[in-house]
Parts: sequence; C-alpha cells; structure tokens
Amino acid sequence: MKIARVGAVGKERPVVVEHDRAYFVDSLIGDWSRESLENGAVAKVALADLSKLESTVFGSERIGAPLTRPTKLICVGLNYTKHISETNAQTPAEPVIFMKAPDSFIGPNDDVVIPPGSTATDYEVELAVVIGKRALYLKSPEESAKHILGYSVSQDISERHWQLERSGQWVKGKSFPNFNPMGPYIVTADALNASDLRLWCKVDGEMRQDSHTSDLLFGINHIVWYISQFMELFPGDVINTGTPAGVGMGWNPTKYLRAGQVIETGISGIGEIKNTCVDFQQ
Repeated sequence: MKIARVGAVGKERPVVVEHDRAYFVDSLIGDWSRESLENGAVAKVALADLSKLESTVFGSERIGAPLTRPTKLICVGLNYTKHISETNAQTPAEPVIFMKAPDSFIGPNDDVVIPPGSTATDYEVELAVVIGKRALYLKSPEESAKHILGYSVSQDISERHWQLERSGQWVKGKSFPNFNPMGPYIVTADALNASDLRLWCKVDGEMRQDSHTSDLLFGINHIVWYISQFMELFPGDVINTGTPAGVGMGWNPTKYLRAGQVIETGISGIGEIKNTCVDFQQ
C-alpha cells in the first residue's frame, strides 16, 4: 500500500495511491497521524473498496508530507562508510543519534528555503523509516520489523555552519523550516524489501550521491532496536537512516546549495521528489 496526503498547505487530505490515482480516505480515518495509526487506520483502509471513494490523479494537485504532526523526527548520522570518510570522522561504534524538529517536514516537491545569509546549506538523500507500532526496549533487532509501518524518500537538508561551527550541536543545523522534504508517499513494509534499495540525489541534473541501503553501517532493524533502548517510538515517528557519500561539504571545492538550484532525490521501489531552492523572504 502507498499512503500519502494531497492538498494545499494546511488543507491536506489523506489518500491511498494506486497506479496513477489517489483515493481519498478521510471518510474512513481522520488523517495519517499518530492517533489514526494507533487506532488501526492502515487496517481500516486496507478493507475499503477504493472504487467507491472520491479520487483524483495523483500529482494533479500539491502533494503534502505523507504524515501530519509526527511526534518525533530522529536522525542517524555517519551511517555510510564513504560518507564517514568524506567528513573526516571516525567510524562510530554505535549509531550516532540526534533529533530534528518535526516542524521541518514539508511536501515532497515544496521549495527548500535557504536561511538568511547561509552559504553552507547542504543536501542529504536518506531512506526514511516510519514507525507503525509502539516500540520500547525491544529485545533484539529481529523484533523491529513488526514495528515498521513503511518507508519513504527523505531529503535531510542541513546548514553546516550551524551544525558544525556553532558548538557542534547538530540539531541546530537540521531544524530550519522547510529542511525535510519527504514523500511522495509511504510504501508499507509488506510491499517493499528495503535491504538493498538504490538511493541517489542530483543537483541541477548532476549526480551527487548514488549508493544502496545495503551499504548502511547499521541496518534498519538494528537502528529501530537501538533507538528503542532509550526512547519510546510511536506510530508516525520518522527515522532518517543516514546519507551516503557525495554531500556538498564532501566535494573539493564544496558544492553547497544556492537559490534557483533544483534538487532531485530518489529511492528505487519508492519514488522521486523534487525541490527548488529559494532565498528566504521576510
């Protein structure tokens, strides 16, 4: 199943996507939210006769972020070996975990806003894991699979000056508004094997990142298990699992984002998203 939300900002409606059509399911559930997921929204929608629901061509109107008001956006840093090398960091013995403001979520094709005065805004393609069932103190990584709702394409925009030069607190460089496009939908875990997906990112048509999730230092199940040891995960929580080599800061000279540039981000088996960079306007 592919779940998404469409509509103008603040007026998004939950849908299920089949082929090129989006079927509105707000007559069945309130939205794709923590509350609805906790109350069995996916199972309810799976039983519905979509042909009897209002529908539209998917993409004929704005596509919103596939979740509304997620409780948490958790990120894993330094989780691809070549990316560790390009940042001159040491290989971590355990997953590097930090948070990103959930308010940074935007639709998959919305504009990325460059913060005022920024000359170090960067791109990071990431596989997003969406939690579907509460998880706390899981006994093993193998238990993680039953707690995963599905997967999506995430663009973890980062402002490196605030991330690395302002006391080295990564959350500072990650939480600006519009810094996490995600979508175009969530592909449920029963419809996708995420162990070896190709993920890539282009800027103005130039391939910058190109790797596979099989190259993750810490795998998906390990990450979910690990986080559950110190943080309760709830339905609708999102985990950005790390980015491969090729980020802007890793090039010589650096290739940071500028207004007018277009970021294309994709993951095989899920889809593609596209964002235009714009300057902040007061």
